Amino acid sequence: MIHPTAIIDDTATIADSVSIGAYSVIGANVEIGEGSVLGPHVVVNGPTKIGKYNRIFQFASIGDVPQDLKYDNEPTRLEIGDRNTIREYVTLNRGTVDDEGVTRIGNDNLFMISCHVAHDCRIGNNVIVANAVALAGHVHVDDYAILGGYTTVHQFTRIGAHCFTGFATAIDRDVPPFFTVVGNRARAVGINKEGLKRRQFSEASIRAIQQAFKILVKSDCSHKIAMERIEQLAGEHPEVAQIRDFIESSKRGWTR
Repeated sequence: MIHPTAIIDDTATIADSVSIGAYSVIGANVEIGEGSVLGPHVVVNGPTKIGKYNRIFQFASIGDVPQDLKYDNEPTRLEIGDRNTIREYVTLNRGTVDDEGVTRIGNDNLFMISCHVAHDCRIGNNVIVANAVALAGHVHVDDYAILGGYTTVHQFTRIGAHCFTGFATAIDRDVPPFFTVVGNRARAVGINKEGLKRRQFSEASIRAIQQAFKILVKSDCSHKIAMERIEQLAGEHPEVAQIRDFIESSKRGWTR
């Protein structure tokens, strides 16, 4: 299952069922779980832990040092969950000691060609990161978010669950759950209605999310009054409570 031209460090832990293609390089302190498939010319540096049944395509660079000038060769980590697809030329960097020291990727995510996940990012589950998306350091992306091609995200920004970003969107503030944002700089234009339907959200939940969006983005009332109205909706709809909690915890401000 391991091509004879692949170079595997003696400290790497590779499950028996892992497949590694020609000319790939697996560095020190790398762990790869069962059923994972690495194509040719893949480079994985450690400390990096890769879970089960991941597929990593040719020319991906996994677990290399952060692009952070403050980084001083500390033993930080990259952790990747299970069943992720990582396409060609994807770069996933390790964490830094300025955060928790780990870049963490969840399960069942798709990273399309040439996207970049910088140091200390947190990617949830079932996230789609399209071609050439660039995430700066310390970005958090919650479950089921879809980042459209060429989206760029400023450091320390949060992307809420089930949101959608349009082509070439430049994001410098937090994106609340369920929102659709487009443009440079990003602006909120609606909710991810089609995505919610596909994930079998009820009509009542979608209507409540739509109403919350109109209160927060489309109405002329003050932020205080808008949040009071959101609080009333949140008592009946947990999805609206999710939006409320996200906005209240935002440190960068949120995309309107």
